Amino acid sequence: MMNITIIGSGYVGLTTGACFAEIGHHVICVDNDEAKIAKLLSGSIPIYEPGLEEMVTNNVSSGRLKFTTDTGEGVDFADVVFIAVPTPPQPDGSVDLRFIEKVAREIAAVLKDYKVIVDKSTVPVKTGEKVAETIRRYATPGIEFDVVSNPEFLREGCAVEDLMKPDRIVVGTNSDRALALMHKIYEPFVAPVLATDINSAELIKHAANSFLALKISYINAVAAVCDASGADVEKVAEGIGTDKRIGRAFLNAGLGYGGSCFPKDIAAFIAISEDLGIPFDLLKEVQDINARQLKNFIKKIQDALWVLQEKKIAVWGLSFKPDTDDVRCSVAIDLVDTLVKEGAHVTAYDPKAMEKVQELDVSGKITLAPSPLEAVDGAEALVIATEWPEFAAVDFEEVRKRMITPLIFDGRNLLDPERMTTLGFQYTGIGRGLHSSAPAAAAVETAAPRSKTPA
Repeated sequence: MMNITIIGSGYVGLTTGACFAEIGHHVICVDNDEAKIAKLLSGSIPIYEPGLEEMVTNNVSSGRLKFTTDTGEGVDFADVVFIAVPTPPQPDGSVDLRFIEKVAREIAAVLKDYKVIVDKSTVPVKTGEKVAETIRRYATPGIEFDVVSNPEFLREGCAVEDLMKPDRIVVGTNSDRALALMHKIYEPFVAPVLATDINSAELIKHAANSFLALKISYINAVAAVCDASGADVEKVAEGIGTDKRIGRAFLNAGLGYGGSCFPKDIAAFIAISEDLGIPFDLLKEVQDINARQLKNFIKKIQDALWVLQEKKIAVWGLSFKPDTDDVRCSVAIDLVDTLVKEGAHVTAYDPKAMEKVQELDVSGKITLAPSPLEAVDGAEALVIATEWPEFAAVDFEEVRKRMITPLIFDGRNLLDPERMTTLGFQYTGIGRGLHSSAPAAAAVETAAPRSKTPA
């Protein structure tokens, strides 16, 4: 087993460190956020990721996983040092590499003998060359090291499973010595290792995420055609996805993609391509379709309610996807923000993201409810913004009783339209034209005898 240091203890770094410890390596996670490290040392996990808390607790107890704010301690300890710090987008879509450069300088300042330095963060092509150049510039002359690109392919909400059971492991390096050490790290994982040059490895991550985003925007464009024609996008997606050349994954119509990866990586790939003199207009259209998706959905709500001012709207889901508390670039947050700007009174609930939402500006403008049912008390519409599975299991007869008007706007196509219509709701989904328009008058008439439940 090997000694590994992970610099950066966010969603990627902490999960990677815990999983490496789980399979037997000895790991130190480094972060310059003293509050975060103090929290981890006290046994508390700063993020929600299924299975992660138990894994961290078990490996801390076994002594295989430790935390520190001292980069020097981490570098001295390790055979291999992973860089997993944030790479946020800049206003023009390019990637802000300040944190990468800072860590490279910090590593150089404490480097005493041969190490493999691994870029785990998602970075533009040629970043590895810059990291190597920076370390050479600031390290003691003559000290040997290698830089490797090892992009992560973790999906928040199932990051532990993705790391423990990867589809593939990409290792970009021109050094046989570094490649041998990377093989040793990943030997316990049952997955093919794709060895490439550094530049190809760096491009693979941006190209993969951009292609997945393209699939999402494609099915959302198809959903607009389904709405206009009366077709059902779920059936269309099933018919497309059963073609083994295409596959069903990422063909789910909805409010569009969000989160910390897709928006940033597509913007970065566009900027990278333009820097190389190869404009990527296809990805610009992917961005445009994604932006229109939320606008079109908001218009459906406006068309049904006429005026949003003073309307009470319940929103289920605030994280950018289920099984995570991450609200970065969440379409659900954008939706809530738009409703608030239109003058609506928003009451929202999310199973895991409430604490993170309280840190946002929008939190002071909405009411956070302790449960899905309490969120819909007295509501004139229910919006499903994140497809948490537990929302489908809520007692919708009780939901119907608590709402003033039985309007459901399903931004993730989570619910069965026919069942909702049978229960007396006017249901509107994404691209579900055949089922989306139960007669509003009948629905409101059904609602009339019911009394408003106190909020």
